[in-house]
Amino acid sequence: MDSDQTNVSTKLKGTVGYLDPEYMKTYHLTAKSDVYSFGIVLLEILTGRRPVDLRRPYRDRVALTWAFRKYDEGHVAELVDGMMEEVVDCEILVKIFFLAFQCAAPTRNDRPEMKSVAEQLWRIRADYLKTSRRG
Repeated sequence: MDSDQTNVSTKLKGTVGYLDPEYMKTYHLTAKSDVYSFGIVLLEILTGRRPVDLRRPYRDRVALTWAFRKYDEGHVAELVDGMMEEVVDCEILVKIFFLAFQCAAPTRNDRPEMKSVAEQLWRIRADYLKTSRRG
């Protein structure tokens, strides 16, 4: 069978908001593309917001930009999903949001390797366990 007669598609299909923004420029996915997607998923879990929500006001439609703005303004507690019942120390929240923003950096070179992300998550978990025992 000729390659132009195959039914296999090689075009990337992705969900808006999770796809590495550099893919649109380079059409290449890398391990750092996965790191970006992980950062978006981490933000989604923490905030309870979809990556893109057209029902929100224009300024707040993209969860990443909304979250970064709130974080930059020092309103970390406002970022946490209102459905989350557990109270988490603000220092832990700052660390985990900072990690999510590192992962979702607009350029691949500014993103950590996934191994480093995992190591940072374990350190954050250890810090969380220490603070939860004190509280």
